[in-house]
Amino acid sequence: MPISVEIAGGGVHSFDPPVTGQEILNSIGAGMDRKIVAWHVNRYLRPVDWPVHNDSFVDFVDTSSFEGMSAFRSTLTFVVALACRGALGEGLSVRHSISDGYFCELGTGKITPEQVGLVKEAANFIISKDLPITREIYDLDRARRIFEEQNEPDTANLLKCAGIDPVVLNRCDGVYGFFHGPLAPSTGYVSSWDLEPFNDGMVIRFPTVTYPRDLPPFQPAKKLAGVFREYGEWLQILGVQTMENLHGQVSGGQAKQLVLVSEALHSQKLNGMSERILSDGKIRLVCISGPSGSGKTTTADRLAIHLRAIGLRPVALYLDDYFVEREKTPRDEEGNYDFESIEALDLDLINEHLSILLGGGSVTVPRFNFLTGSREKGPELHMEKGDILVIEGIHGLNERLTGSIPDEVKFRIYISPLTGISLDRHNRTSTNDNRLLRRLVRDHRLRGKSAETTLAQWPSVIRGAHRYIFPYQEQADEMFNSALVYELSVLKGYAEPLLKTVREESPYFGEAQRLLNISRYIPYIPADFVPGNSILREFIGGGCFE
Repeated sequence: MPISVEIAGGGVHSFDPPVTGQEILNSIGAGMDRKIVAWHVNRYLRPVDWPVHNDSFVDFVDTSSFEGMSAFRSTLTFVVALACRGALGEGLSVRHSISDGYFCELGTGKITPEQVGLVKEAANFIISKDLPITREIYDLDRARRIFEEQNEPDTANLLKCAGIDPVVLNRCDGVYGFFHGPLAPSTGYVSSWDLEPFNDGMVIRFPTVTYPRDLPPFQPAKKLAGVFREYGEWLQILGVQTMENLHGQVSGGQAKQLVLVSEALHSQKLNGMSERILSDGKIRLVCISGPSGSGKTTTADRLAIHLRAIGLRPVALYLDDYFVEREKTPRDEEGNYDFESIEALDLDLINEHLSILLGGGSVTVPRFNFLTGSREKGPELHMEKGDILVIEGIHGLNERLTGSIPDEVKFRIYISPLTGISLDRHNRTSTNDNRLLRRLVRDHRLRGKSAETTLAQWPSVIRGAHRYIFPYQEQADEMFNSALVYELSVLKGYAEPLLKTVREESPYFGEAQRLLNISRYIPYIPADFVPGNSILREFIGGGCFE
């Protein structure tokens, strides 16, 4: 008996079951659209070869969406991994994101430009052959043996630790891959990509949602690269390179020590910044900037403690109190209030107050009432000679915010969870996901927001960060990586119940399921181990600065 398939924006069609997404695309004349890389079947994200047996509502996903671009990136990563095996006999390790790409290494160490050229040539050949990428389901023991035979013990051990059975694998040209989320149907779906030698490794470059057809400009971001090197050293100190190592420490009873050493590394970094401010001798204004979910407020509070400990007197000023009245707030392309825009701040008043304070005067600081959308009278603030003003907000590095203040008295800090612990060699934990989980937990705790509301707002937050924050990060005098190697294990206990409240009929159900799927591979660590001054406390609560 035929089934009824309703296509979002494309009417209702009848098909004999089972029918795959690719077969439906062929029937409606869209079979050659290589931008469509996945589809939603009743809100669940599926590969386009997924068969439908019953009446369903479906929505095709292309690379203009975050989910579609994620599938494209995973497909390209698989292609480059195949190319590394074929051209160099080496396994690919994806480390972190940089300049809208993935920084990668090989197991043997440095990658030469000549090797990068060989990998690129091999990858282009694989793409030109349009090799099929199939899904195959195996029991856990067989899946582990497959990756042990492919010399990928990290993936084999991750599957063992997570205990998920059965396991869905991808296969192309006789080689297996394990990815979180669907891949494109074949290697020929990869277009607009490049491979760039960088810092003894290479960067896989791909389009973005902002630049879906062309590659964005490659910006090496040398300061950011330095942060990544530092974090690599931290991971060696902690003995945690991938999620399987984290599982080992948790099961071995070392979770508390891991938490405390991670926090000590943060304190060490903050102490170094405070000493740098002291030794300069001219700095009067510290600007802390970073995207939502970075931990800016706690970092400002902790830095103030370190500054006091070496004899300096910090004074805090919070930019969130300088929002313009709600009716003056700019709107984005969709007509919603754009609170991420720098125009949402009263720049004239900020610069006026900064000049007065640094000149030794007093100002009456506003207090912004987020419920009414209006400013109210706040306390009086005064700075003595030698005091240091500390301001934090997403626009802290934008020159328009502090244009009235000479550069030589400023110290700019960019903060963000810039790195994450990899699940295995091909699957990194996204820094965007890290910030999203932080914000999900905080929004619910402080503002009573549902997970669905936070998920709905997140794409706008990401667009705002790309537009207003990321372009200024290399202007920082210091970069602070607020990521904690253990934090996903703590956030797991808070985020999972919230994500499970997203109903199946919600347009954000698929995103909630994606995050829950990743969470399955993360071990649990209780929040009791987290110190009161941790950046993580800004999100889960119970901090000493509240």
